[in-house]
Amino acid sequence: MARELATMATLYPGNVPTMAQPAEAAGPVIRTIQLSDLHDALKRGWEDFKAVPSHAIILCVIYPVLGLVLARVVMGYSVLPLLFPLAAGFALIGPFAALGLYELSSRRERHEEASAWDAMEVLRSPSFGAMLGLGTLLLALFVTWVATAQAIYVAAFGYEGVTGISDFVTRVLTTQQGWWLIVVGCGTGFLFALAALCISAVSFPLMLDRHAGAFEAMVTSLRVVAKNPVPMAAWGLIVAVLLALGTIPAFLGLAVVIPLLGHATWHLYRKAIVSDPDARPVPPPPHRPRKPAADFPANLFPWRNRTDA
Repeated sequence: MARELATMATLYPGNVPTMAQPAEAAGPVIRTIQLSDLHDALKRGWEDFKAVPSHAIILCVIYPVLGLVLARVVMGYSVLPLLFPLAAGFALIGPFAALGLYELSSRRERHEEASAWDAMEVLRSPSFGAMLGLGTLLLALFVTWVATAQAIYVAAFGYEGVTGISDFVTRVLTTQQGWWLIVVGCGTGFLFALAALCISAVSFPLMLDRHAGAFEAMVTSLRVVAKNPVPMAAWGLIVAVLLALGTIPAFLGLAVVIPLLGHATWHLYRKAIVSDPDARPVPPPPHRPRKPAADFPANLFPWRNRTDA
């Protein structure tokens, strides 16, 4: 039987399935990183931020504004307990929000000129659809986290609202229900953050750099976390602490924290994934020149431009 199979493989090589897979089928090669690599990634991210601070702030100005709006809505509807979950939720959607920052770091890495318009080039990436799909998944995770946090609070204190910040702080810090809320809420939030970290640690930079699909990017991110559990856990803690500091005061600190983490994530990706020297980036679709509106009638009725012989 073995001899017959060997004969078939010789005579009809295209009809016999190949058992051995090429090396590149296993996905990108993962490096083992150290805690010092996290420090270096943050340092390089800070250098990127200093090089293009105005562009980064423009990209991220929506986050302090959104934070202020959310805070006002929370205060206005007497659902103050949701303020902390909303602030913590930035860690879940942050990787998708930093797409333009990855583009800026990539251009600076290649010694190319970086500008606000260059950051918008990420919208024309061949893998932008995959990025949008994974971003939608993170947004769904964010909404689920907020709903879960609300359910935990209701389980602890019921539907009775709070009269103010002091009343809320007293409930949480001086009652058994409040202590239970802290333990269960933080534990649940940790699980959500862990899920987001595992599927998005290097996913978006990989999709931008190698035009990978969303599934391949998530699998690669999981492989990075599995191979480097301690450094990636430390990275998650760094992200959480910086985002917490960024909410002070009134979320304005996120204008610095989000760009720093976005740039640093790109450099962390470079340290965790071995570069592919044979990779040929797919060029984005060409720009289409816009025609002035005055030309519209002439384009619609070309015979108007003809002259009688």
